[in-house]
Amino acid sequence: MEYRHLGKQGVRVSEVCLGSWLTYGAAKDEAIARDCIEKAYDLGINFFDTANVYARGATEKVVGTVLGQYPRESYVLATKVYFPMGKGANDRGLSRKHIVEQCNASLKRLNVDYLDLYQAHRYDPSVPLSETLIAFDHLVQQGKILYYGVSEWSAGQIAHAADLVRLAGLSPIASNQPQYSMIKRDIEAEIMPLCHREGIGIINFSPLAQGILTGKYKPGEALPEGSRAGDPKQNTFMNKGQLDQDLLVRVQKLVPLAEREGLTMSQLALAWCLRNEALSSVIIGATKASQVEENVKASGRKLSPETLSAIEDLFGSSSND
Repeated sequence: MEYRHLGKQGVRVSEVCLGSWLTYGAAKDEAIARDCIEKAYDLGINFFDTANVYARGATEKVVGTVLGQYPRESYVLATKVYFPMGKGANDRGLSRKHIVEQCNASLKRLNVDYLDLYQAHRYDPSVPLSETLIAFDHLVQQGKILYYGVSEWSAGQIAHAADLVRLAGLSPIASNQPQYSMIKRDIEAEIMPLCHREGIGIINFSPLAQGILTGKYKPGEALPEGSRAGDPKQNTFMNKGQLDQDLLVRVQKLVPLAEREGLTMSQLALAWCLRNEALSSVIIGATKASQVEENVKASGRKLSPETLSAIEDLFGSSSND
């Protein structure tokens, strides 16, 4: 496993991060989570990402329980705040009240004294941005969080926040968590250059395009039984409830490229993301320890210019597929 700085910050995170969306605390039991997290830790992953809203706090409890067996200083723990955690008027969003209260709740569920990275899960237009940034800075000053970041914010929102941070002398934004993969490349136009310029580390989710880039979905064939692609709510690469057949055809053209590089399809997709130095880490999901073992092998892999060029020919103009 190789490690990178989280943007311009001193902390170093593994190039592969283990996430927990749709996996632990709800659909999958704790034994599966334990197997995956322990395998990840044994293979050098030191970066673990979750969120308070995943299974309404249950996922944080599972992640905290498993990580609790390891020295606290040996891993980097990230969680998020924004989405509703109750029915009350203040049980959501990025007000100072909700941020502070949910930070305390996450610390309790994860059974830790501090969070390494606390992220705004979305942008909240109903709250003054200055209030949100001051709340995160307040938690940094208290030692409850070491760094804070954002997720799925626009370039304009990130730029505005970075300006306010400088003007007010607040703790800087450490990270941004957007969706990014070979076939979802919107951030390359504005967000990626902005983050690089501001020293904000990018931690991208869905680097495998929610399973599309593993090659398991074949054009013209029925969806594998039990696959997440069967639920449009869990797959954004749907076209009227069906996977885009043209996209699947192009994905199959990656198979010989992966074979030429001596990689699996998943490893190729992850290595392609990590080719960009603006990225600090790629977030993977796993329901089997073997998937973790496969994916970590993408760390440190450099793709040939010929392979990168071929991928660009396939997906360079398809960032919105």
